[in-house]
Amino acid sequence: MWPAFWMLGDDFSAVGWPACGEIDVMENAGGTEPGIIHGSLHGPGYSGNNPITATYALPQGRFSDGFHVFAVEWAPRVVRFFVDGNLYATKTPADIPAGKHWVFDHPFFLLLNLAVGGNMPGSPDESTVFPQRMLVDYVRVYSRK
Repeated sequence: MWPAFWMLGDDFSAVGWPACGEIDVMENAGGTEPGIIHGSLHGPGYSGNNPITATYALPQGRFSDGFHVFAVEWAPRVVRFFVDGNLYATKTPADIPAGKHWVFDHPFFLLLNLAVGGNMPGSPDESTVFPQRMLVDYVRVYSRK
């Protein structure tokens, strides 16, 4: 399973991916990395298997064992990643590969999904348990004035 909470640039239909930008608030490769989440930025020249990324590992256990609070603080030139109130990464234009563009300065929309298989966790096999579910208690969006 591959649960994710992510954002996609609202100009996706006009410019396509990855030019629109993608902010992965949380991705978890449940079967292979149950206690690790990834927070990533995808843009032109740093996407797919080569995003600007950071990981957070639980001291013990799996993320699926309980509820957690995943967050980003997103400003025009910085994205900060949090788990349960703990800042674990800060990304700025300085982290983008030389000659590439920071594409996180326009509106985005939110997505939450539970994928079955894919590049990150691999394909399901005979050990994959079904049915699966992703429980979400709440989603909040705040804006500075």
